[in-house]
Amino acid sequence: MKKIMKTLLKILSFIGVFILMIIITLYSSLLLICYGPSKEARNIFTTTLLETGALKFVVHLVLPSSTIKEIVNANSLKDMKEDVNTELISIENTQSDDIVIEEVNGSNFHGTMMIVSNPKRVKVATTYPFTEYGKTLDKIVKENDAIGGVNGGIYQSTANKGGYPMGVVVSDGKIVWNSPYGVGYYLIGFDNNDILKILSLNGLSTTDVEKLVADEGIRDAVTFQEEASDANNHFVKLIVNGEKRESNGLGSGANPRTAIGQRKDGTVLLLVTDGRGSNGHLGATASDLIEVMESYGAVNAANIDGGSSSTMYYKDEYLMTSVTLYYSNSSWRLPEAFIITK
Repeated sequence: MKKIMKTLLKILSFIGVFILMIIITLYSSLLLICYGPSKEARNIFTTTLLETGALKFVVHLVLPSSTIKEIVNANSLKDMKEDVNTELISIENTQSDDIVIEEVNGSNFHGTMMIVSNPKRVKVATTYPFTEYGKTLDKIVKENDAIGGVNGGIYQSTANKGGYPMGVVVSDGKIVWNSPYGVGYYLIGFDNNDILKILSLNGLSTTDVEKLVADEGIRDAVTFQEEASDANNHFVKLIVNGEKRESNGLGSGANPRTAIGQRKDGTVLLLVTDGRGSNGHLGATASDLIEVMESYGAVNAANIDGGSSSTMYYKDEYLMTSVTLYYSNSSWRLPEAFIITK
């Protein structure tokens, strides 16, 4: 019995030393990134981790709050107050029903662009009445007899339950979720004329939201967040009325992204990129999204929910999926999504 105990203690000691060595190595690597010769590596490391749901704390282990704030300010987007000018979008009655899928590649990301010629086909589908658990994108698409879709707005993603949206959700002209009380919320979606709108919800009550949706004639929309700090790092507007949003540095960290845009003829652009180690890529920055959307002719474009939520489904297969191995051919559970009708 004593021999067994001694052997067991030796094994446990070995495991303990091994784990300690791993921790020391990882911490030393973090210190090298943050205090090494490359400020660019430090900045991308910091801004990227601050955008994650679970790893924000890592940054605070190695950098003081003052430095974190300095880095965020040096890699952020400048304010953009312009509203969408609907007169710049002219949708033809003869709009085709074509859908084109194209690969998009950047220096540190791979993406897929879905080009939907007819904006009437882009709608918001939900799991209403909402419960604790949402549904994967393929289920949302199939249950609505659609041909494809991408993830939508911000939602409660804790433990991948995904049952409840955040902000405001409009589907088929009806407000199915109305909770506008969040920092920097924007309503992103289409009006009854099939024009993409990006509307601030700042300071609005639920009654104000009802009036806004009615006055603007919103038919389908989700919410995302414009907020940048060491607690969060979200952004919404990318291009408004053909003008690119100006940025400091990269504009943001590098992560998986989902963005929506519209050309002057009404064509809808849906972009999803990878990141967080998928295919060896860190992901797309705000500057990357702006450049891609501009190159595809977007007059207006907005960033929507990204990270592990970023996903695209089309014709019974995932073209882009969330980055975790468990969901390599699926998606996180979602309460709503932008879908493309058949």
